[in-house]
Amino acid sequence: MASGSDRAARVKRAVGTHERHLVAYAAQLVRDRERARDLVQESFLRLYREADGVPDAHVAPWLFKVCRNLCFDELRKAGRMTTLDTPATERLTAPGPKETEDLDAALALIDDLPANQREVLQLKFFHELSYREISEVTELSVSNVGYLIHVGLKAVRRGLMRRPAPALTKGGAR
Repeated sequence: MASGSDRAARVKRAVGTHERHLVAYAAQLVRDRERARDLVQESFLRLYREADGVPDAHVAPWLFKVCRNLCFDELRKAGRMTTLDTPATERLTAPGPKETEDLDAALALIDDLPANQREVLQLKFFHELSYREISEVTELSVSNVGYLIHVGLKAVRRGLMRRPAPALTKGGAR
């Protein structure tokens, strides 16, 4: 059993590494950034209490799963089970200055995907979880996660290919 200071140090490292991603993920689920912060804080408190039972290699998926479950519990209590309906463009925490039309188009296409495909793509690309970690968070098999990511990316790629070519301005520049 770890001492209190060991547990605190472990949780502090986890907060530094995962807090930003967890808040963004929870905010997309509950659609309330302040409530999301509270739920993430509760997730870290649970990590502190259960630190001995969570191996270091599984801290990220454990935190995302606990946070996800807390979010779904919150939504059920509030009677508004409308998860994953916030557009991806609103979920980005700090859009870069070089955001392009292609990125906007890809995000719009992701928003049009079924909820399960949208969630695994967000966990993979916005929160950088592995297939195995996404499987632990969503309780889907690793192969199902891979399939959903594959199908989702294929749909986004297909949608991007269907976009009309950009109009050229005088001199051939866009």
